[in-house]
Amino acid sequence: MRTIKSRLEFERVFHQGRSYKHPLMRMIACESVNEGDPGRVAFVAAKRLGCAVVRNRSKRVLREAARACEFPRDGYDVILFATNRSRTASPCELQAALTSLCTRAGLDGQQS
Repeated sequence: MRTIKSRLEFERVFHQGRSYKHPLMRMIACESVNEGDPGRVAFVAAKRLGCAVVRNRSKRVLREAARACEFPRDGYDVILFATNRSRTASPCELQAALTSLCTRAGLDGQQS
C-alpha cells in the first residue's frame, strides 16, 4: 500500500481535495498529480483521541478497512482521519463507512 508521507503532499491534498464526513471517519480525497499515478493513502489519528495505544489501534483498524475496500484507488490521493467513534468501532463498521464515503466521493467504480 503506497502512503502519503511528506508534508508537501499532505498540504496539497488538504488544499486541493474535497472533504467527506461520516460519524466513524473523515476522508479528504483529491486527484493525483499525474493522471496515471497509482493512488496513495494516509491514516491520521489526532492526539485528542487518546494515548498512543488508542491512536495506533485506530490507525491499524482504519488500515484494515482500507485494505478490505481495495485502497488506494488509482489516480487519487486520500487521507483518512479517525474520529472519537472510530476508537471503539469494529473493522466491519469502518469498512461500511469507508464504502459509503467512497460512493459519495465517486471513487466506488474504480479498483487498483
